[in-house]
Amino acid sequence: MILYNITVNIEKESEEDWVLWMKQIHIPDVLATGMFSENRFYKILHDSDDGSVNYSVQYFTDTMEKIMEYQSNFAPKLQDDVKSKFKDKFVIFRTLLETVE
Repeated sequence: MILYNITVNIEKESEEDWVLWMKQIHIPDVLATGMFSENRFYKILHDSDDGSVNYSVQYFTDTMEKIMEYQSNFAPKLQDDVKSKFKDKFVIFRTLLETVE
């Protein structure tokens, strides 16, 4: 199993709108690509020095080929959607992880 983890630092003032948009629009759009079998959405429970809030958005897939296809064919538009909706309100860090058997 491969996990595509996106850690997001969002400004406190935009948090409520961002969470709602993620749940209603963005996550369904990512899942609609067919590249991921499931997802998880977590709030990270620690205080940020700057008052911002952190989340982990996780998408699961079974092959690296699906990750590559997602990144080539779908990610640019979906990432642009986030940037245009919440520009300068967030910082993102992306990580790929693989299950260790």
